[in-house]
Amino acid sequence: MLTLSACGQNSAGDGGDGAAAGGEGGIKVGVILPETDSSARWEGFDKPMLDRAMRAEGLDPDIQNAQGDEQKFSTLADGMISSGVRVLVIASISSDGGNTVAAKAQAQGIPVIDYDRLNLGGTSDYYVSFDNERVGALQGEGLVQGIGDKPGAQVIEIEGAPTDNNATLFYNGQQTVLKPLYDDGSLVLAGSQAIERWDNQVGGTTFEQLLTANGGRVDGVVAANDGLAGAVITVLAKYGLNGTVPVTGQDATADGLAAILRGDQYMTVFKPIEQEAEAAAQLAAALANGDTAAADAIATDTVRDPQGDRDVPSVLLTPELITRDNVKTVIDAGYVTAAEVCTAETADACSELGIS
Repeated sequence: MLTLSACGQNSAGDGGDGAAAGGEGGIKVGVILPETDSSARWEGFDKPMLDRAMRAEGLDPDIQNAQGDEQKFSTLADGMISSGVRVLVIASISSDGGNTVAAKAQAQGIPVIDYDRLNLGGTSDYYVSFDNERVGALQGEGLVQGIGDKPGAQVIEIEGAPTDNNATLFYNGQQTVLKPLYDDGSLVLAGSQAIERWDNQVGGTTFEQLLTANGGRVDGVVAANDGLAGAVITVLAKYGLNGTVPVTGQDATADGLAAILRGDQYMTVFKPIEQEAEAAAQLAAALANGDTAAADAIATDTVRDPQGDRDVPSVLLTPELITRDNVKTVIDAGYVTAAEVCTAETADACSELGIS
């Protein structure tokens, strides 16, 4: 696990270089998050954690959510640029939209950090995320573990948005584990579909269509995040299959963890978002103060952008596989409360696992 050390308090004030000071005395930084429909993480985790981490670095963050609307994403960025933010942090809906915004900001001398999602073919200065191919590999490993010794098991894949580079990385990571098993016949790929905009409802409908086309048979489901997993589980329940078919997930949401404790979902991936927020805040603080050397000392990894033919300075954090046996890890870390996952349906599992 990459440990991020504090870079010190980057205090407010113009520092003699005309820095734009925020309303609370900090340097103004703009943050745009993508939506709320596909995952609870953006408003539940990222927003408060980014706010706290940036204020601890002496910044005054303006954090907004585009709610899945590309035009709103662009409008929010225009407003932040006009207001004098010194750094722009973007978790884009699509690479095209993110790249347009980044170019506008950089034309005004504002450095841009891609947060969680790399904008392919873009010009953003830095990238902060998790090792997303590793996330996918954990999903593949979890699926194989959940299926166990069942030769020729039928697998359906419900992947994330094709416009989201992370979804591609998740898929690539999954295939490092699954493709050799498809190739040798240990597993059978019964269907695979990317879901536009990570839309859970579309994901559920698509899964049901693939399940029906396969004669109602499925032995394991790759669902790219907990929201899609929940939609898949709803369909499985309709056919009396929930709890018998391992389903993957990601984000370690309260719903996902509760589904694991119920036995409806096999695994999720825990990404300690507080570390991601802290890394973004440290980078933003360094850049807001014009200290690119400090920023480079934080972003010690690189990620290849094949469309842009460049290596992007990055911070890549380590994800963790979560199954029933270590759900408590996420709760002990304070990302989800016991009350959110220990319902009447999961009370016995919580008691057995010491979750309270």
